[in-house]
Amino acid sequence: MTPGHVAYGLQAQYGIHVAPDIVVAWERGTLAPASHELTALAGVLWCAPGDLLGAARSLREHRIARAIDPEELARLVGMEASAYRTMEDTDRWRGSERQTAALAEALALSPRELLTATGRNEEFAELLRSAATTRWQAYVRPVARVLAVPRRQVESALRQMHADYQARMVTTSSWGASGGSGEAGKEYLERVVDHFWELAPDR
Repeated sequence: MTPGHVAYGLQAQYGIHVAPDIVVAWERGTLAPASHELTALAGVLWCAPGDLLGAARSLREHRIARAIDPEELARLVGMEASAYRTMEDTDRWRGSERQTAALAEALALSPRELLTATGRNEEFAELLRSAATTRWQAYVRPVARVLAVPRRQVESALRQMHADYQARMVTTSSWGASGGSGEAGKEYLERVVDHFWELAPDR
């Protein structure tokens, strides 16, 4: 199908008027269709909306890939549709612990996908750095809450992560150095998120 054919199909079947050059921009990735346009585009091309997306990252992309409308997803996670739409539009998830777990279930998100979709990667990395350098036990609940998984799934990983960090500090004679000034300690903290996923299952 040419861009003109696609534009015609959107108009004829869904009442959505877009110029062929907009279709070309969608194909090249220089413009992104709105949610309703993507759904209609999938209809015109006889495919699922998720087939038109690359690797989903945002809440909107994961929702569209699962073919769930915003109102239905809001109902599934237990919040007002307007509140959910605001979070999706601003890429700032503010749901409760229960709502976060329901979101992960409704969209079938792995813990890593959930972190990215809810915009909590930096918060998560900071929790892991603190768990490695201080009392790891204090971070079991916060880490489990951010990942929407049971605490037992992160306890072992945090314990091992903390032990690995402390061992690196000892080997560089930096035991007790404030902020982990040893080179091995700094290097470890730079890759602490990767190390956590080596120790903990992502599903």
